[in-house]
Amino acid sequence: MTRPTSRDVATAAGVSQATVSLVLGDKWRGRVSERTAALVREAATTLGYRPNLAARNLRLGSTRTALLVVPALTNEFFARVYTGAARVAAEHGFGVVLYPSPEGTGPARDPFASARAALDGVIASSMATDALEALGGDGLPLVMLDSDPAAGRAAAHVNLAITDGMRQVTEHLLGLGHRRFLHLAADVDSWTFDIRAEALAALLRPHAVLRGARAALTVDAARAVAGAALADPRDRPTAVICDDDILAAGVCKAARRLGLRVPEDLSVTGVDDLALATAVEPELTTVALPAERVGEQGMTALLAVLDGTPWTAPEIPVALTVRDSTGPAPAP
Repeated sequence: MTRPTSRDVATAAGVSQATVSLVLGDKWRGRVSERTAALVREAATTLGYRPNLAARNLRLGSTRTALLVVPALTNEFFARVYTGAARVAAEHGFGVVLYPSPEGTGPARDPFASARAALDGVIASSMATDALEALGGDGLPLVMLDSDPAAGRAAAHVNLAITDGMRQVTEHLLGLGHRRFLHLAADVDSWTFDIRAEALAALLRPHAVLRGARAALTVDAARAVAGAALADPRDRPTAVICDDDILAAGVCKAARRLGLRVPEDLSVTGVDDLALATAVEPELTTVALPAERVGEQGMTALLAVLDGTPWTAPEIPVALTVRDSTGPAPAP
């Protein structure tokens, strides 16, 4: 059986196709009688007619589709960003196409150079400047997540209050008496990680000794880097602040292999509050990032841009979740 068309509905109801369009587009009042509208709706129901939304959207110059570009799907954070964006999109009749970078966690590249006509806008997370320019340079509305608000041509930015998150971590650890710190940074070229390092340096260096090290965003890489950084007891920090829960899990493994107890000998903190944070022992003290809220605001911002409404919103608050991986600094 072929799919019923508006012409079939018009024939069954004894009206014109224009009348069918008015009724099913809910624009009939004052132009078509209630009796005729009821006949059209009844005919459409009987035939099982469904409007061809794709054809309608193409006529209107809109597909009601947004592209969400994320660095990776292997990270739970970005899956939750998608969940939030898709929820708001569905409420407004939009779909979200998800594009993870082929390179995995790290800067994504321009994915859809030949498919711009199929998109109404782009929401992009943690991307490098070259990708930002590629996606934003042709007039396609672009919303950036967790990115430098002063850079690029994005129509709107949605950011977390990550600097405040670093403040919460440092105040917690300083309050526990820690004065020797290691910052285990994610070895990823991204504004969000740069801003974390800058915030920690500003917050800690007037009060404590701060060293830095970088590791790829894997447990094994973090374990190896942390193992080397913690090996010398004469230069060992009492607290390690990690850019991510994955890195923090690697630090905990390195500590155990060196015979160090967490938190008695070494306090460890993460960022994200992934499921991993409560799967490890001891459970991680971490800065909880509301990933779904990031996705929701990203889609809301894009809808505002498409509507011609200026987007202004404060940074999304973050909160330190204190668990068992942090404790008082060990005695000298």
